[in-house]
Amino acid sequence: MSQLEQQMRHRDKEMVPRFLVQAMFALMAASLAIVAYAQWFDVPNRGVLVEAPIVQSLAVTMTAGDRNGIYTVTDADGAVLVTSADHKAGFIGVMGRVIERDRLVSGITGNPPVQVVRRENGNVAIIDDSTGLKVELIGYGKDNVAAFAKLLD
Repeated sequence: MSQLEQQMRHRDKEMVPRFLVQAMFALMAASLAIVAYAQWFDVPNRGVLVEAPIVQSLAVTMTAGDRNGIYTVTDADGAVLVTSADHKAGFIGVMGRVIERDRLVSGITGNPPVQVVRRENGNVAIIDDSTGLKVELIGYGKDNVAAFAKLLD
């Protein structure tokens, strides 16, 4: 056996120290124990979003336009409110795709309207009654939330 082979064999044994492997399994076991405790003793959930009452609502229809994925948002009368090609409105196209995909999976035909709502606590949400989809627009960035909040203003 050459000196290089001996060095490689020794190096391969020590690539991940035994202590780190043991620590990884200990962390995994501790996480499992904490979750099991919470489930068995009905520990209440924390950090769960509380849906505040709706104070403002607007029914809109989101229609996919061309092959570029541009979505058009219209009100109940058919008036165009915004398109995803407008300045800082690209998130409308993202949510349009989400709604379209959810409807495809649920087998919904046609294009029923969705509700854009403002809650009592100021949060904006999108509710699709045809599929039961509720998207609370928190944590998406202020420009993305503003794209839908402008519809209610």
